[in-house]
Amino acid sequence: MFNKNINELNRQKWLKKTLADIPQGLRILDAGAGELKNQKLCGHLHYTSQDFNQYTGRGLAEGLQTGRWDTSRIDLVSDITAIPAPNGSFDAILCSEVLEHIPEPTHALDEFLRLLKPGGMLILTAPFASLVHMAPYHYCTGFSRYWYEHHLTCRGFKIKELTPNGDWFAYTEQEITRLGGLERQGGNWSWPFAYAYSLLGVLYFKLRSKNRAEDLACFGWHCVAEKCQ
Repeated sequence: MFNKNINELNRQKWLKKTLADIPQGLRILDAGAGELKNQKLCGHLHYTSQDFNQYTGRGLAEGLQTGRWDTSRIDLVSDITAIPAPNGSFDAILCSEVLEHIPEPTHALDEFLRLLKPGGMLILTAPFASLVHMAPYHYCTGFSRYWYEHHLTCRGFKIKELTPNGDWFAYTEQEITRLGGLERQGGNWSWPFAYAYSLLGVLYFKLRSKNRAEDLACFGWHCVAEKCQ
């Protein structure tokens, strides 16, 4: 009713702009592409998708699940840490909202380093704070700016952009708007009061001053890095 996915709206807007800036005709790998949501943003590029094709939408029936998940159109079916493509195959790699689903996410960075051409672009997004989703394939969260700065730099990447998606206030607003739906779904008799509380929360965030607090928390960081020559 009141739920709005600020996180998703911000991220897709950023991805649309970032991917549009890649010169036409270059080769891009969409790593962990899932249902190819971002393929439409890569129409000017030679697009290849990769996924491990194990998630079906139901998982363990714990946390947030999608219900269905169709990965039948994936080009390369493999583990993300062992993608069947030669060294330096791609001009750009996109990996959006995938790192939290990898048991050892830094191993994926090693694979991206191998697959990128010198000067190639790595586009990453991952949650700083996320609810459990797609269980059992949800292994970690907390991808802070310091995570990117440490792990990318020590692998020889140069960070070109590191932008917060929202801040603590935006994150809190989004979670408040979830309350009524979650309580109703869980059969709690007080769910109408939860919706009323959510409405008050939305009104508060409309009225509050616009000072930011991304140093406390945010949805995640949007990162563009370049593989050094």
